[in-house]
Amino acid sequence: MRKSILVTGGTKGIGRAILERFAQEDFDLITCARNEKELATLATDLQSKFPKNKVLAFRADLSRKDEVERFAKEISKEFTPDVIVNNTGVFLPGAIHDEPDGNFELMMQTNLYSAYYLIRAFVKDMMKRKSGYIFSMGSIAGTTAYPNGGSYAISKWAMLGMTKCLREELKPFDIKVTSILPGATYTASWEGVDLPIERFMKAEDVAACVWSAYNLSPQSVVEEITIRPQLGDI
Repeated sequence: MRKSILVTGGTKGIGRAILERFAQEDFDLITCARNEKELATLATDLQSKFPKNKVLAFRADLSRKDEVERFAKEISKEFTPDVIVNNTGVFLPGAIHDEPDGNFELMMQTNLYSAYYLIRAFVKDMMKRKSGYIFSMGSIAGTTAYPNGGSYAISKWAMLGMTKCLREELKPFDIKVTSILPGATYTASWEGVDLPIERFMKAEDVAACVWSAYNLSPQSVVEEITIRPQLGDI
């Protein structure tokens, strides 16, 4: 029986790399993003590369609870995903004491609440069948305080805490839960920075770590994966 993976924010960077890595293993693919044009391009590219895989791509702004719920309802018509990767995120630099009003709310809603609501939409079905895997895409900013991290860091610390709680709750149901904590990875958010690409991690390396964690035996789980550039943080 074919398995399916749901990756939020899958049009570029780490999200896209994870979709492609699991597509190589014959997973059906489900994703979402806010940009309809980028979603259409992604779906066409994935279907061309992996013609045997089902590809579902939905436009959704996961910073809004009603759109998370609508997205989950659409997916539920065909799937309860075997794997969920909460990858949607936004980074707005700033310090807690002087960042613009609204930054905190936007980043908490996008980076944390979206994952909370999406998990709640599917986890009871996973519990009934006693199988599934949930990955949360955190950040090293969720374990170490950085200048100019502000509300982004707060949201990622909260994401790590939520994932730890979820891991404890779901142990008895044979559902695995893993926090992925990447350092600087070369994605669209870093384009234009005056640093060589070689200084960054590759999105494909993060995707390889996700696949490796997923591929362990039922007796083992990787609770956290911290991945940093070889030369250290940027």
